[in-house]
Amino acid sequence: MKVTLKVWRQKNRNTPGSFKTYESPELNENMSFLEMLDVVNEALANRGEEPIAFDHDCREGICGTCSLVIDGKPHGPHKGIATCQTYMRSFKDGDEIVVEPFRAKAFPLIKDLVCDRKAFDRIQHAGGFITVRTGAAPDANSIPVPKENADLAMDAAQCIGCGACVAACKNASAMLFVSAKISHLGLMPQGQPERYKRAKAMVDQMDAEGFGACTVTGSCEAVCPKEISLDFIARMNRDYGVALLKGDPKAIKGGGAG
Repeated sequence: MKVTLKVWRQKNRNTPGSFKTYESPELNENMSFLEMLDVVNEALANRGEEPIAFDHDCREGICGTCSLVIDGKPHGPHKGIATCQTYMRSFKDGDEIVVEPFRAKAFPLIKDLVCDRKAFDRIQHAGGFITVRTGAAPDANSIPVPKENADLAMDAAQCIGCGACVAACKNASAMLFVSAKISHLGLMPQGQPERYKRAKAMVDQMDAEGFGACTVTGSCEAVCPKEISLDFIARMNRDYGVALLKGDPKAIKGGGAG
C-alpha cells in the first residue's frame, strides 16, 4: 500500500511552518505508524532531504513520547492506544493522512512534529511525590488498603503523561493529566500527609504553565490512550477545595481547578 502524507514542517518555534506533501514508498499494512514514518524518512534522506522530526522512545504504548495528531485526532483514529500502537492497516491504500504536532501554548514547538512537554515535568515536581518512608515490599503490603481505592489508584497511575488530553481540549487544559497524578497518590495511605497540599501545589503549577481551564467537554477522556476517567477531575477538585479551606483563601491565586 501507499499513502500521501501532509506533514507539518517547521524548523523551530521562531520560524513559520507549513504543511508539506510526501508520497510514501511501498508500505506493509502491518507497519506501525512510526515505522511508516521511518520508511518515509529513509526515502527523504536518500534524496538528500531533511527527515521529518518526530518523538518516539519505547514504541510499546508505555512512555507517552509519541505525540502526533493524525487526521485531527491525537494518537490517531482508534480509542485507547498511542500513536506507536496505530498500524497502517487502519488506513486505506491511497489515503491522504494529515500529521501535526500537539498544539498548545504550554507545549511550545521544537521542530516539525516535536513539542516541548516539560511543563508536565514541572507540575510533577511541584507535588507528585510522597515523603513518608514506605519500607520494603513486605512492609507496604502490611498496610490495609480498600480494594476500591487500590483499583482507582491503579487506574489513575496508568496515565503516561503523553499530553493527548491537552491537544484535544479546546482550552488546552491539563486537568485530566494533573487529576490522575494527584489521585493515584491521594488514594493511597502513603499519600495522605501531602494530599491537600499536593492538590494545591500541582494545580497552581498547572495554572502557572499556561494551561487552560476545564469546561468538561470530555474530549480529553475520549482521546486518552489509557482511557483515564473524568471522575478523577471531580476528585481533584474536591481535594483542591479542601486545600483552599485549610489555607488562607485570600492568599490563593489562580483557582484553575474550577
